[in-house]
Amino acid sequence: MEMNQLKRSVAEFVKGLETFVEKNLGDRSQLEENLRHVAKTFEKTLSETVWNRKGAFENVPVKVQKLAHFKGDLPKYQSSLASGFDVRAQLNESITVSPGQRVLVPTALSFEIPPGYEIQARARSGWAIKSGMGLVNAPGTIDADYRGEVKIILINFGQEPVTIQDQDRIAQLVLCPVVQAEFVEMDTLGETDRGAGGFGSTGHS
Repeated sequence: MEMNQLKRSVAEFVKGLETFVEKNLGDRSQLEENLRHVAKTFEKTLSETVWNRKGAFENVPVKVQKLAHFKGDLPKYQSSLASGFDVRAQLNESITVSPGQRVLVPTALSFEIPPGYEIQARARSGWAIKSGMGLVNAPGTIDADYRGEVKIILINFGQEPVTIQDQDRIAQLVLCPVVQAEFVEMDTLGETDRGAGGFGSTGHS
């Protein structure tokens, strides 16, 4: 369920509760008993709203567009509780990445991400440990208002050249909720024991 729908459900509950109180305020003992019942029912409804039968959060709809040079199937999660889904290289010919070299690899996918979310691009752990392949800007951020093609900035951290073939799984994407800061300018900030200490100020061990 989307956040707006959840907010509407809460608002409807509050409105119904106010009406209920107005009608039953005369008998306080009965009112308290009924309020406990209403609260328990609402808690159960809210729990069922946020969680599905598998015990995981419900899916958030994300619109995806396959561009003209896309081949194969849409991305999918490799297990029921996976956080990320893999995207594949969409190449006309293979790319060999030398140690220390960076390359921009197309996925031929564009996303319409719901407001309040971002998609993060992260390295695939198996490829990283076996070949030293990672992302330069990990995690990379795909904003909700971006409509262009998602491309992955890869780097070879290893000691040997790595060849990327068409349809290789090159990264995993994770849908994440975000909030925006509301900046409040101050002349001074609250004090802490740490203060301005950084860059190893807390020690090594």
